[in-house]
Amino acid sequence: MIEGLMSGRVYFLIRCVLAGVFLYAGAGKLLDAQGFATVIGGYGLLPDQLNLLAAYVLPLAEIVIALGLIWDVRGALSSYSVLLLVFMGVLAHGVNMGLDVDCGCFAPGDPEGEAYHSLREALFRDALLLCGCGYLYLLRRVRGFRARPLLSFVSR
Repeated sequence: MIEGLMSGRVYFLIRCVLAGVFLYAGAGKLLDAQGFATVIGGYGLLPDQLNLLAAYVLPLAEIVIALGLIWDVRGALSSYSVLLLVFMGVLAHGVNMGLDVDCGCFAPGDPEGEAYHSLREALFRDALLLCGCGYLYLLRRVRGFRARPLLSFVSR
């Protein structure tokens, strides 16, 4: 049983699940960048002039990181983890401020965001994703799985 949870298949499956979340989230936000800029503005963390820029940069970063995670490119897992920690910091700020806004995790107007408006639930979900990252790091350390350098894809 333990051996099965430490297999290459599990390593691949967790990478795909994590990547799928970022691909879905990033694509949805890119399709409504203006709406996502409004969600970002609701947190009050950036000057208004930067909200639209962030509404394009963050989803693009999510998509690029997700693709890197699928192909197991070196740096993708750490980038995923760092971006998750940033998102969790923003959500924690929203919880601390008592904001009742769409978390911005997926597309603006997403049914999950519309129905719940719970930053705490989004924070918990991100913590679970971060646990998935931690498990991948564990598998890398224990089983010796290694991400490939980006240049190994380019030189083919």
